[in-house]
Amino acid sequence: MFAFIIRRVFQALIVMLIISLLGFAIKQSVGDPVREITGISVSAEERDALREKLGLNDPFLVQWVRFLDRAVHGDLGNSFYFKRPAFDVILSKAPATLELVFATALLVILFSVPIGIYAAVRPNAWPARFLMGASIVGVSIPVFLTAILLIYIFSVTLGWLPSFGRGELIEIFPGWKSGFFTWDGLAHLVMPSVALTTIMLPLFIRLVRAEMKEALETEYVKFARAKGLRPSRVLLLHAFKNTLLPVITVGGVQLGILIAFTILTETVFQWKGMGSMFIESIERADTSLTVAYMVFVGFIFVVVNTIVDVIYGLVNPMVRVAGGRS
Repeated sequence: MFAFIIRRVFQALIVMLIISLLGFAIKQSVGDPVREITGISVSAEERDALREKLGLNDPFLVQWVRFLDRAVHGDLGNSFYFKRPAFDVILSKAPATLELVFATALLVILFSVPIGIYAAVRPNAWPARFLMGASIVGVSIPVFLTAILLIYIFSVTLGWLPSFGRGELIEIFPGWKSGFFTWDGLAHLVMPSVALTTIMLPLFIRLVRAEMKEALETEYVKFARAKGLRPSRVLLLHAFKNTLLPVITVGGVQLGILIAFTILTETVFQWKGMGSMFIESIERADTSLTVAYMVFVGFIFVVVNTIVDVIYGLVNPMVRVAGGRS
């Protein structure tokens, strides 16, 4: 296990190096931050002096190595627009995104498990057929189109829910404001979380259904039924328990993807989180903040997947994580 953890940490470091390298490659084509900072009234000589002061005239590899050296010490650079450390700007926007991701994950768990189990137990029933067909439609519709449709129905037509913003917030920790504890905040959270749920829910419904159908055909489940155990006990304790490992594995991967997908959702609903901040940083040519965001999200993605791999190796004795054959 120790060798496996060391190997995964080494792989994570390589992935982070690649992410930072790609971020700097994209940075070169985003735009000129000096032009955005100074405006049109500043002379070319002053712009060149500022560009030299910021180190933007240095070769690509020099800038990248300098960024890596600072990142090791927790410094992801300074935002050109906010005039603050990029890491502080990201942390100030992180609560909104994490709140949205948490609500989405909660909805996915609450709906995917019972629907997936029902579709596996009664595959020929018309509700199961309808739900599986709807899951295909749901995964095929882009999230921004779903978001616009929700706004049109529930905000414009019916007037039931607010269409933008986070609503009333209360500070639960220093620097962490949440709308989970106010009715207005929850009302603003409904549509963004539902729109984001439509991306992941069909995948998990089909995953739970497939794993559950496979578990129901195993010998230990047939033996449990032959012993006369209650059907609910057979389904939940014997069958569903053994479907959790692949669901946990896929869930870890999808968590990082979910954070990335918040970009479109936050843009449509004007949800001031990391996703909308990323779009604004590109529009403002705030390249330092753009690269910092990519590295930060990549770090979360790598850490979550590493933890999931370690947990999978701990709970599944059939997986040899120390090396050799699986």
